Amino acid sequence: MRKKTLFRLGSVCLAVLVLMAAFSGCSELLGGESSREEETLYPVSVNGREIRVGETTMATLLDAGYKVTVSEWTEDHSDIEEYEVDPEQILDANSYYSGGSVWLSEASFAHVYFVTDEEPAKIPDAVIAYMEFNLGTEESDAVLEKIQINGVPITEITRAKAEEMFPDFTGDETMWLKYGVDYKYDLNFDSATGKLRKFSVERKYDVDYSTSE
Repeated sequence: MRKKTLFRLGSVCLAVLVLMAAFSGCSELLGGESSREEETLYPVSVNGREIRVGETTMATLLDAGYKVTVSEWTEDHSDIEEYEVDPEQILDANSYYSGGSVWLSEASFAHVYFVTDEEPAKIPDAVIAYMEFNLGTEESDAVLEKIQINGVPITEITRAKAEEMFPDFTGDETMWLKYGVDYKYDLNFDSATGKLRKFSVERKYDVDYSTSE
C-alpha cells in the first residue's frame, strides 16, 4: 500500500477556525447567508452493508468477508503480484493509505483507500476515504444487484436515471459527476448499453503528497 501523511490542524489554527465559525453563525442570525453549500453524502451499500465514505470504517467490509489486497510490480518489473493485506497490521497515525482493492466477484472489484486519525490503528479501525467500483461483465445481475447507490441497485442506474437521482450533477452522455468541497462523485456509463460501468465516491482530505511512501 502507498502511505501519505494528512495535514492536521494545530491548537492555534483550530481556535481561529472556531472563532470564524462563531462569527459566521452570528452573521446568519443577523440575516446573512452562509457562503458554503451544505453537501450531501450519498451512501453506497455492498451486499447489504452500508458504507458512508468518510465515516464508515474498514471493519464493515472485513466483517462481511471481503479481503483487502494490493497489487504491485515485482522487483524486476516483469510481472504484477497480488497479496492480501494483514488486517492486524498497525497503521501510522494521521495517514492516508491508497492502493488497496477488494474483489466483489471474479469480474468486479473496488479500489479502496482509508485514513487514520491521531492514533495508530489497525486496518478495521481505519475510515474509508475513497471507493472506486469497477464493474465487470457478470454472468447474471445477482452480484451487481447487491451494490447500491443511495438505496438504488446499480443495475437500475442508467445515464437518464442518474440525472433523475442527482439533478445537481453535471456531465455528458457517458459520465455524470460532481466535485464538491468535501465530496467527489464520478459515475461512468457504457456508451453502447448505457449501463453503469464504473463509479467512485471520495471524501476529500488534506493530504501531504510530498510524504508518499
